[in-house]
Amino acid sequence: MQQEYIISADAPYPNYNVQAANLTKAKKTNPEIKKVNAQVLQQVLKTLERAFNSMKEKGYGFPRLKNKYRMRSFVFPQFKTNPISNDWIKLPQIGLVRMRLSRPIPEGFQLKQVRVVRRASGYFAMLSLQSNVNIPDTPASGYPLGIDVGLDKFLATSDGELIERPKFLAQLHGELKLLQRRFKSKKPGSVNRHKLNQKSSRIHQKISDTRKDFHALTSPSFV
Repeated sequence: MQQEYIISADAPYPNYNVQAANLTKAKKTNPEIKKVNAQVLQQVLKTLERAFNSMKEKGYGFPRLKNKYRMRSFVFPQFKTNPISNDWIKLPQIGLVRMRLSRPIPEGFQLKQVRVVRRASGYFAMLSLQSNVNIPDTPASGYPLGIDVGLDKFLATSDGELIERPKFLAQLHGELKLLQRRFKSKKPGSVNRHKLNQKSSRIHQKISDTRKDFHALTSPSFV
């Protein structure tokens, strides 16, 4: 049996205004929706509208249904006051949440929005800041450099410099391949399958983080 979300050929696609009106009606019959901040729900509807527009204008696929397990982030679009105090952040309808700032917020910057992201290692808050600082244009200096990303080597430059591919990625990919092989042999819905899925997610995140860190350490030598 297959389930499909069917829209009549002559019916308009649901835009933000239609969905917002339906959301108001849904709150009256579904008390769970009332527990979520109204602006967070509105941001989800705006994201859905962009997905429908991309499907019609750019030929993208039909928006995919995302249940509570697939929703990996949500946005608080605005704050009247600064929600951060020392190691705490106050989120609407959630309350105070202890956090660890990766770096101090610069003076003169105003917090505009917060995106909460769920990753394998926990929850992260991405802060969007605004400032009226004027950034001067930096004049071009030095000489052009060609960079070619390869398979055997990580990259090669037009000066003849070769940078080796990091070995730790091969080790992590090996661990991931082993876990995925064990994952296929587990019964769907079992506790062991769920545990292996969590381990795989953590390795995926570690691969992403180590790759970004390697890029950040390599790129300054070419600036």
